[in-house]
Amino acid sequence: MTIDEIIGFMAGREGVLAVRPAPGDGSPGISWGDTFFYHAPDGVVPAATQPFATIVTKDHPGDAGSRLDRPDAFRVNVAAGRQEFVRRTGRAPQDAAGDGGPAADDTVTAHPVYGSLGWLAVVNPGRRSAETLRELLCHAHDLARARYERRTGR
Repeated sequence: MTIDEIIGFMAGREGVLAVRPAPGDGSPGISWGDTFFYHAPDGVVPAATQPFATIVTKDHPGDAGSRLDRPDAFRVNVAAGRQEFVRRTGRAPQDAAGDGGPAADDTVTAHPVYGSLGWLAVVNPGRRSAETLRELLCHAHDLARARYERRTGR
């Protein structure tokens, strides 16, 4: 899967807003080239809300285990929630802290930094992980939509 394929897939979901920071838009340089997915039916990033999924294209401070410094490497991060995290990894999110080893490509793993919060990740998704990643993205979007509806009373 490519970054554009993932963004296109998510664009087909109701209320998804993909934010792609770039030079000149006021966003911090560390985020340029990354993508952040929100449930935002009005097209505006909701206040005090985290994205439900992200695509990162470079190593961030304290997060180099995915080796995103390689050409064309990227990682998709998904706020899967506790139940889905356990289903996919066989352990509780709090047990994922400190995994630390390099992430294998095309494999669903605990997020190297936010795994303890129920986030999953896939480095360079491909044939093995594509369908699972689509399922995880849809699930995370459903969770984000439910949170949005609770907050707004819709």
